[in-house]
Amino acid sequence: MNKKLLNTGVQDFILQNINTDIMSVLLKKPLFEDISQQELSQQIESKKKCKKKLPTWYKTPGIYYPKKINIEQTSSEIAAQYKSGIIAGKSLLDLTGGLGVDSYYFSKKIAAVFHCEINKNLQEITAHNFHMLGAKNIQTFAINGLDFIKNSKKNFDWLFLDPSRRNDSNGKVFQLSDCEPNILENLELLYSKSENILLKTSPLLDISIGLKELSGVKEIHVIAINNDVKELLWVMKKGFLGGIKIRTCNFTNSRVQNFDFELTEEKTAQPDFALPLSYLYEPNASVLKAGAFKCIGFKCNLKKLNPNTHLYTSSRLIDFPGRRFKLLKLVAYGKKNVKNLNLTKANITTRNFPESVDGIRKKFKIKEGGSSFLFFFKDMDNTSQVALCDKV
Repeated sequence: MNKKLLNTGVQDFILQNINTDIMSVLLKKPLFEDISQQELSQQIESKKKCKKKLPTWYKTPGIYYPKKINIEQTSSEIAAQYKSGIIAGKSLLDLTGGLGVDSYYFSKKIAAVFHCEINKNLQEITAHNFHMLGAKNIQTFAINGLDFIKNSKKNFDWLFLDPSRRNDSNGKVFQLSDCEPNILENLELLYSKSENILLKTSPLLDISIGLKELSGVKEIHVIAINNDVKELLWVMKKGFLGGIKIRTCNFTNSRVQNFDFELTEEKTAQPDFALPLSYLYEPNASVLKAGAFKCIGFKCNLKKLNPNTHLYTSSRLIDFPGRRFKLLKLVAYGKKNVKNLNLTKANITTRNFPESVDGIRKKFKIKEGGSSFLFFFKDMDNTSQVALCDKV
């Protein structure tokens, strides 16, 4: 950590050149004493990366930015703030602290937060940033979180873990046993220090596999931002054997879409099926990741188009955690019928359909975009259909 980067003149230069081409900065002769152009470029690049993802860091004077990869791997402020709403108590230990975005938001709900980061340089950067952000109730340590907990005589109200999902060759992994630390090998140790664990895993992890491998799962939270699943959160309680709650949340630019259900509800739900009615509904990505294929139709009083077609329909428009469409025209799938729609541009979605979106575009010469929406799907009779819709 080169503290000379925090000098006023350097900070002014970083802010003034936030949109400057990085290569032009790198190729210049050193502009400041004891500061390389590589260090200067890193600060500019990393600060710019924070503008949307970490706006509080971006707007706070005196923030020291780590390497770009550390920012890419950290939670967004939206997701971190959501996580802070899950926990409550007096103490929390973040075993895999990183840049500390989650710890910062936990500190707004918890009296004492302990932040562990094995990378000494990143830990120093994070400690400095906590100071600049005014987070006075966070203690940060340059240590492996598991070593910290083994040597600590203290118990905590909560433990939080976000295991690294990169292997020795820097490739991405997502299975629990491939992440570091391996929570499956250390569950007994973790539960000896806290009855409550909040675990963040890759959104690629299969929920059914996680349920088989983890013990004490009480809730699963599926978090999406603009219909892109970002985080899978597991709320675990020592010895818990009750029903599991699934909570889905999709943050859009205009609203927050929530849908909650019990795991048993999905297993026992008996959907009603129908041919497309006046309106079609497409669940958001968090609902689909959660596997709420049957109970969402049941709980929203909608008909499903086919057991394997995750589209829903109704005669009257309702509020829905996903996209809503007005059905304009329904035709059986066929070359002549699709061409008769006279569309050269449309947004295309396939559900339970044998052809890909790219294949359909090439076949019918339909470009991407425009205001029309086409759904290619199998209906309740397993007939291939095409629905022309407007978004509501």
